[in-house]
Amino acid sequence: MIRLIEVSKSYKVGRGRKHVLRDTTLTFERRNIAVIGQNGAGKSTLLRLIAGAERPDRGHILTEGRVSWPLGFAGGFNASTTGIDNTRFISRIYGQDTDRILDFVRDFSELGAFFAMPVATYSSGMRARLAFAISMAISFDWYLVDEITEVGDDRFKEKCRAAFKEKLVDARILMVSHSVSTLRSYCDMAALVHDGTVTLYDDIEKGIAAHKQLMGLARSPGSTAA
Repeated sequence: MIRLIEVSKSYKVGRGRKHVLRDTTLTFERRNIAVIGQNGAGKSTLLRLIAGAERPDRGHILTEGRVSWPLGFAGGFNASTTGIDNTRFISRIYGQDTDRILDFVRDFSELGAFFAMPVATYSSGMRARLAFAISMAISFDWYLVDEITEVGDDRFKEKCRAAFKEKLVDARILMVSHSVSTLRSYCDMAALVHDGTVTLYDDIEKGIAAHKQLMGLARSPGSTAA
């Protein structure tokens, strides 16, 4: 379970403020949940708040079990150190067996000699491989997925899908993706972020329909999103 209690979050934009959440109270039960909403609605911010990467302006977030960092985010590495050092550092933070994690990431990422080189020398695809491999090496109760990028050839993509599906036997996800087909394949309910609120839909199809309606209103001349 993940629970938000009267959570508010906003950012300064020009002379005003953009409100992502306004006194939001809700509970995410152990389900696979699609986080949907228009661009800029605050989907990624919601995941960062739950992960603890950002703090709310007000309110509290309570989590049961171990929660991952947003899986689509590969910008948290220390670029001046090697893939090995980054992996070792993260495994220690989460209290993991460092040797086991290193062996898994070395094998899964298929980075070869680059694993012992500074992350600054990596391409974006190589960083994504490292980030995904570390995510799969550590078991979480909740996986936060923010526009996860599939990299590599078809064989490597299939390996990533299989590893993630295996994790979801015991874990649950909160997933942000612009691909509706991806959301449907992983999730069974939806959380619609709009105008500082989050509305839960027990049926993902109802959530997608509500999102499409809002998108239609936003694009119609002279209309405003409800």
